[in-house]
Amino acid sequence: MKIRNLGSMFAAMALALASVPAGVAAAASGTRLIPSGGTTSLRTVADGSGEYAAPEFGPDPDDLRGTGASAARPAVGRSAIHSLAAASSNPFPPSPLPPPVVGTARVAATNPELGLSTEGLNLRQQRLANGGNQFTVEPPDQALCVGNGFVVESVNSVLRVFSAATGAALSGVQDLNTFFGYAPAINRSTGAYGADVIDPICTYDPDNQRFIVVITTLHHQGTTSAFSGRNTIDVAVSNSSDPTGAWTVYYVPAQNDGTEGTPNHGCTLDGVAPGPCFQDYPHIGGDANGIYVTTNEYDLYGPLYNHAQIFAFSKAELAAHPANIHMTPVENLEVGGTPGWTVWPATSPAGQYETKRNGTEYLMSTISGDGSETGNPTGTANKIGVWALSNTKSLNTASPSLSLSSKLIDSSAYVFPPKSNQKPGDAPLRECINDTTTITPYGPGCWQIFFNTEPAHDEVISSLDSGDSRMQQTWYTNGKLYGAAGTAVKVNGVVKAGIVWFQVEAQIDSGDLQAHVSHQNYLALAGNNLTYPAIAMGKNGRGVIAFSVTGNDYYPSAGYATIDESGTVGTVHVAALGKGVSDGFTSYKAFVGNPPRTRWGDYGAAVTDGNSIWIASEYIGQTCSFATYYTGGFGGNSCGGTRVTLGNWDTRLSKITP
Repeated sequence: MKIRNLGSMFAAMALALASVPAGVAAAASGTRLIPSGGTTSLRTVADGSGEYAAPEFGPDPDDLRGTGASAARPAVGRSAIHSLAAASSNPFPPSPLPPPVVGTARVAATNPELGLSTEGLNLRQQRLANGGNQFTVEPPDQALCVGNGFVVESVNSVLRVFSAATGAALSGVQDLNTFFGYAPAINRSTGAYGADVIDPICTYDPDNQRFIVVITTLHHQGTTSAFSGRNTIDVAVSNSSDPTGAWTVYYVPAQNDGTEGTPNHGCTLDGVAPGPCFQDYPHIGGDANGIYVTTNEYDLYGPLYNHAQIFAFSKAELAAHPANIHMTPVENLEVGGTPGWTVWPATSPAGQYETKRNGTEYLMSTISGDGSETGNPTGTANKIGVWALSNTKSLNTASPSLSLSSKLIDSSAYVFPPKSNQKPGDAPLRECINDTTTITPYGPGCWQIFFNTEPAHDEVISSLDSGDSRMQQTWYTNGKLYGAAGTAVKVNGVVKAGIVWFQVEAQIDSGDLQAHVSHQNYLALAGNNLTYPAIAMGKNGRGVIAFSVTGNDYYPSAGYATIDESGTVGTVHVAALGKGVSDGFTSYKAFVGNPPRTRWGDYGAAVTDGNSIWIASEYIGQTCSFATYYTGGFGGNSCGGTRVTLGNWDTRLSKITP
């Protein structure tokens, strides 16, 4: 990891230090005015046919790094990144920790807390939206926000509004390209490319009754598939408490190469600076004063990771949807001498904010992740990062002055999780690739739909990507922080994917940030895997961890566990049983190379709604045989309209009152 532009960064920090209490690090200054991009609303457009139509896959920024379309971004450029902690005391364990040995949870026979569970968005809806001018996308990456009787769900790359009372859809399926004012992802008539919109996130502001949806957008060179280098953080804010009405959109330039008013973070273009940076994996939180979007910043055209970034906005200003809003960056986050990575801002129920130090937003992170970004090559750690962004009330002024503190604290060990096996079942896309028939009465053999050259007919049911051990959602309520991460666990002598969760007490009264873990534990299920946790806590001290369940006994299913007032997490509940195998294109090496990486939702979601908690989880809601899937020729291969040719992911929305 190289240090970026320290001279200009320190100069900005020095200017800000004058108004920051002693003992607290200052955030970089540089508030920018962002003009409104106009208004938008949800519109209904007839679905496309859903038939396979090349190209089915959009351009992938990973390809710019020579890693292949299915590669994990954290795997990029490992050899080029080293630990900044080596110059001081290294906070990482000297060798990888073994997977923690944990007991197994039991599975509840009933779900008395489950008040409502309904189908969310699925891949078929995503692919057919906007007249079919969409790509096939894995994984969905769920966003969820709930308030005023509405549920807003977004995935890559569509959005829909549901009723919180009944679960019924209140809008059509809206593609995000159109919603954010861009041309279609792919124009199936002309072949023209629109912007590449990724990683939707969402929050509800209960104080101003506004819904906020945010994406990262990669822009193209004209209508070609080539990226231009420009990327933006796009923010859509509902103009009222009704998300089916009008929204105002703001486009925040985020390439951070010195153009369009952005700072120059020294990202490279083919190894030479300056080049455009890329804001990956955005996430969102908020306190009484602000809305905060965090990102992981990489070279767009190179192998390096920089640091985590914060984009801070006034909550009241967003709610008023003026002609211009202020955006204050907090740049190049570090903790314990290492770059911050996936620093997740906390969300709170209404009124449960930290008011000390003129308003404080807490954030949390792990320090291992994949290992490359943080400089920890083991992917394993027993510490977590806690962050405090103070003086957030200043976001309501024309010249915000934020201060940032961070601290490494001891925690339970977490270890990079293994892939998650699936219960065997029908996988018709796999069988299509393995089909050796050359001619059928209906036309070409199945594999010839996709390939001119015959593939190896040796595809197997895949194991799902379990993610890594980054922090997955952070919540703040009743003076406590909560977070959860994926980890390897050993249950009954077998290593599986499981969950580690933390309750943290943090204080920012005066001087430096003080924090410690007050409660922590693991959650695991013998013979099965629990992945991608999302945690939310109500004012009553009760909460929920949402996750996916898959393994020896389960097709990929939507699961959850409740947290009681004492901080105890126990029984695994299944909100919706998976019906079949995950059978998407990222599962098979014929599409993505060897070994394949079966992409699963990089994040789920959990949010409060009064004393109830809504969760969003990926699962598989359909299945069919190869005979039903393939009836010959180049048709839809949709299993009776329940999937698309190249995938079958589904999502589930559930309301729980713990």
